[in-house]
Amino acid sequence: MLDAAYYAALGLSSIHEKVLSGQRLSFEDGLALFHCPDVTAVGALALHVRCRLHGHKAFYVVNRQINYTNVCVNGCTFCAFRRDEENEAGAFALSLDDVLDRLRDADSTPLHLDELHIVGGCHPTRPLAWFEDMIRTVRHFNPNLPVKAFTAVEIEHFSRLEGISTLEVLRRLQAAGLVMMPGGGAEIFDEELRPQICPHKADATAWLRISGEAHSLGIKTNCTMLYGHLETYEHRIDHLCRLREQQDKSGGFTCFIPLPFLTENSRLKLPEDKVGPQRGLDQLRTVAVSRLMLDNIPHLKAYWIMMGHKLAPLALWYGADDLDGTIIEERIGHMAGAQSAQGMTIAELEHVIRASGFTPVRRNATFNTLNDTDSPEARQ
Repeated sequence: MLDAAYYAALGLSSIHEKVLSGQRLSFEDGLALFHCPDVTAVGALALHVRCRLHGHKAFYVVNRQINYTNVCVNGCTFCAFRRDEENEAGAFALSLDDVLDRLRDADSTPLHLDELHIVGGCHPTRPLAWFEDMIRTVRHFNPNLPVKAFTAVEIEHFSRLEGISTLEVLRRLQAAGLVMMPGGGAEIFDEELRPQICPHKADATAWLRISGEAHSLGIKTNCTMLYGHLETYEHRIDHLCRLREQQDKSGGFTCFIPLPFLTENSRLKLPEDKVGPQRGLDQLRTVAVSRLMLDNIPHLKAYWIMMGHKLAPLALWYGADDLDGTIIEERIGHMAGAQSAQGMTIAELEHVIRASGFTPVRRNATFNTLNDTDSPEARQ
């Protein structure tokens, strides 16, 4: 599939040569890949890079998600998760006991969690001390459970509420036991488009700065891009280039997650050319182009909750090397219309990976490998 003559016929000779020799792609290269008529040719280049990095390993994590509230001061037009007030229909705000109950439920299963993923809305009154207590409570319950929590947007919100710097917020949360941060809230960085979809959220400069501050403290983070809404290919490539530039500076991004916009229950309405069956191909192309552009970020996740349990495994052939994990309960994507299950078992995840032609590898929150062979759980 990596035949030089074929890529020459597609007008991608220089890109083909750069990929094979490990050279960095330019903004213009990224646009050319998005406009290439053969998505499988783009996917083959991404697969080459993916296999160079990880062989045929496909990673997953045994994790539990906890969304602590959907009450949020940010009026993002795309968000179906958000509620204005706690007494609004569909609103929720967990107590510390609620968080612990959910953790006990997860801990009572035979999964043996390797990651706890905690995110939520930017609650208007809940103080930073509450979140410090939450992390300490979790760590007291299970000292060996890595806590991955709070997006850069949440960190910026805590900073404004408390009147302290974002760096001080990060230091306090790290002292409480935070070991990693998820990458949400990046959305699309473009300064003209961002106010149309998330007018009150931390801007691109703040998001990237806070990520860099976390990296300076030794807190690894993920990074994301929300796509398939009002953005253009140029916006996507600009976003990827900014992430790549930040990674050159601070080096703490572990995994990139492209997140397809889900339309159900959203106030943001799409033009007709952004809906329909072509969205699946666009998702695969976006995974592939992201893998090719982000040469300095080691992992790329096909988030099965958002992509679906059929398309996400296919993305392993388009540059992705991770499917996320068991999850157990997820609210943000499902309130926006995700049709996937709430969670998967280890056996189901490993079966999906093997059926796709890859070798399942269990990892923890920071992508340290926990097993590189068949797990006993999956053979039961």
